[in-house]
Amino acid sequence: MQRRQLLIFLSLMRILSTAGLIKPRLATALLSRLRFHSRLNSVQLSPNTRSSSNPMRTSAIAFSSSSSTEESLPKRLFNKFVKEAVFASYSPFALCLVAGTLNIDTFRHYIAQDVHFLKAFARAYELAEDCADDDDAKLVISELRKDVLEELKMHDSFAREWGLDVAKEIPVNSATIKYTEFLLATAAGKVEVGKAPGKLATPFERTKVAAYTLGAMTPCMRLYAFLGKEFKGLLDHIQGPHPYKSWIDNYASEGFQASALKTEDLLEKLSVSLTSEELDIIEKLYQQAMKLEIEFFHAQPISQPTVVPLTRDQNPAEDRLLIFSDFDLTCSVVDSSAILAEMAIVKAPKSDLNQPEGKISRMSSTELKNTWAVISNRYTDEYEACIKNIMPPQKVEFNYDALHKALEQVSDFEKEANSRVIESSVLKGIHLEDIKRAGERMKLRDGCASFFQKIVKDENLNTDVHILSCSWSGDLIKMVFLSAGVDVLNVHANELVFEESISTGELVRKMESPIDKLEAFKNILKDRTSGKKILTVYIGDTMGDLLCLLEADIGIVIASSPSLKRLGKRYGISFVPLYRALVKKQNGDVEGSFSNWKGRHSGVLYTVQYWDEVHAFILGW
Repeated sequence: MQRRQLLIFLSLMRILSTAGLIKPRLATALLSRLRFHSRLNSVQLSPNTRSSSNPMRTSAIAFSSSSSTEESLPKRLFNKFVKEAVFASYSPFALCLVAGTLNIDTFRHYIAQDVHFLKAFARAYELAEDCADDDDAKLVISELRKDVLEELKMHDSFAREWGLDVAKEIPVNSATIKYTEFLLATAAGKVEVGKAPGKLATPFERTKVAAYTLGAMTPCMRLYAFLGKEFKGLLDHIQGPHPYKSWIDNYASEGFQASALKTEDLLEKLSVSLTSEELDIIEKLYQQAMKLEIEFFHAQPISQPTVVPLTRDQNPAEDRLLIFSDFDLTCSVVDSSAILAEMAIVKAPKSDLNQPEGKISRMSSTELKNTWAVISNRYTDEYEACIKNIMPPQKVEFNYDALHKALEQVSDFEKEANSRVIESSVLKGIHLEDIKRAGERMKLRDGCASFFQKIVKDENLNTDVHILSCSWSGDLIKMVFLSAGVDVLNVHANELVFEESISTGELVRKMESPIDKLEAFKNILKDRTSGKKILTVYIGDTMGDLLCLLEADIGIVIASSPSLKRLGKRYGISFVPLYRALVKKQNGDVEGSFSNWKGRHSGVLYTVQYWDEVHAFILGW
């Protein structure tokens, strides 16, 4: 049965039950039967095996992509908030733990806090079981509660090994209290669902509380399962015995992965009958639980040197951090050149006849569209030919000078391409106010704005931020960031020439190529105050960023284009996942972590998928 039909039936049952026209027990039985058949229509049976590459894809009862185009609720929620989960893995506690260097006292403190949390988890399952409306759900919840009790036994074994009475020797910290109180309040029905706590009159309302409780518990289970798998895959990069291998093995185990899947399957089952408003409540509970879990990781006391966050041991009086970033498709979701061209086409006159006197003459929209198509197609074809021409026939050892010489050819190509754009007049007639309005609507990548916001608002950081872009409009870039609440960035880009706020189609050509970007990078460094230790970070995603990425002390490639990695690897550049590099660094020498990143011309670049990873690495939580 479709969700809409189910919701109609549910509403009718609620009305009849509230009016006393149908007994609550009968209503619950009918709803349970309906849920069961609905679930059979949306899942398929599969062997009791699980994919090692992605434990969320299959289970004993797996959601079938062929029978439904919708993702399950738990999978959709985790995919939505997985970017935030990186703040847990990048916490000093988690990084030291996976590196095997975590101070034993810190681990003892964590175990003590986790014992308090697990006891609350077990109690929440108990309350959820009491609210569940059918025997199958009650049985699953009971099994999950037993899994938690087994996890508590594992913690007890740690405590006995170290002669520690965790319940008595270490007090509960504020992050643990905040999390457990949120969880138990949710399980007790203290959620804004239209009824005051303690007045959940019908079985339907009690069932909602069970769903809400699972919504607050599922992110913890999935996060630990996720981290367990991630950490397990990093153990091969750690030399020598690992003191916390058993902890990692536990959360990477098939048993714990199965518990996480079981929790998600139960949440999906309990949420089948919920309205869109009630599903929104579950999403908010899920997000809040994820946030509290991250705070829990960051609340563990760290007294040892760590490589995260990068600014942890920065001395603002002596150290200066310079952050450089590309803009198009590094910060932005779409390319600014395409936005400007589209703007020109939309605002162009329908015909080249009867244009007002005194205005800059323009091509008609049809002619302009055709001209832009020719320019774009030619650029694509010639760009691919240029890359093919500079590509070594086979991989060579890293040689910065050889790469620089090859990219000089790309720079010549880019300048010729810009000349064709200027000569074509496709950018003529764009109004400055239209550019600003476009900037207000232009989207940044998730996490980009919050990263720059935190940097510019933190007065304790001695940090400059520079945007180096080959975009045709620095005004557009400035407006994008201004609309995102970031108004003090230094933007270095080309500029359109205006007459009375109308573009002439000409460009003030400041930055057109990889070589131009590199020169701007070096010139900015020359202007910095002498006598301070300067650390440079460059964030980019395309081939035009390669020289700056390699010139910086730390070059971070974010969701890069295939051509960047293909060319880079041929020229001997190593692309290393940032987190793996941090684990290795934490396992080695971490003294003076702010100043010992001098990787200029090393041939090593670090890769990330999200801006949240950049944020977590540089600034922390």
